[in-house]
Amino acid sequence: MNLPAESVSTALVARAVLFDMDGTLVDSTAVVEQVWGEFAARYGLDIAEILRTSHGVQAGDTVRRFAPAGADVVALTAELGAMERVRTEGIVALPGAAELLRALPADAVALVTSADRILADVRMGAAGLPMPATAVTADLVTRGKPHPEGYLRAAELLGVEPADAVVFEDAPAGIAAGLAAGIRTVAVGPNTGVVPDGVPHIPDYSAVTASVEAGPDGRPVISFLL
Repeated sequence: MNLPAESVSTALVARAVLFDMDGTLVDSTAVVEQVWGEFAARYGLDIAEILRTSHGVQAGDTVRRFAPAGADVVALTAELGAMERVRTEGIVALPGAAELLRALPADAVALVTSADRILADVRMGAAGLPMPATAVTADLVTRGKPHPEGYLRAAELLGVEPADAVVFEDAPAGIAAGLAAGIRTVAVGPNTGVVPDGVPHIPDYSAVTASVEAGPDGRPVISFLL
């Protein structure tokens, strides 16, 4: 007789929680595919390859990689950004994301996204999610994911060591950034690629629980069950 495999839960304890946005808290797939599809059609590019490699990466880096020789990368990036800011149809929060954010202490949460601040505000608002008080957006870093700069800066702003934080990420570039920062990283959703050994993988937040207690120093200690 074949018995169903037992589900295995993962417990994590952290002082701070760092979230990516697109694909991690917010499902913006419809808008992303629409905008990049128009870019690909304009220049006769392979949209499948663009989507495969651009997820979690700053738009300017993707434009620089795929735009024709001699193209004005800065102008193209600005044009694509303007398109994304006015398109919100179909943007929703991932299941359980709103509930998880409400359960976490506001001063222990940061957003670390490859979007700029304007786009981050638009998409978080469209998804009905509160913007964390601490947000490291594309315009605040010099090197985008997979470089760890954004996650290291967020941990510093929250006043925690990288080892005391947890990252939630959905894209290979973001997962690599979290791990390179020395932060425990949780992979979220279907677009993670091959998940590195030791990295928990969850479909969304519908089965995630978080409890908060005061640590010896009075700062919050967050216990996750994934």
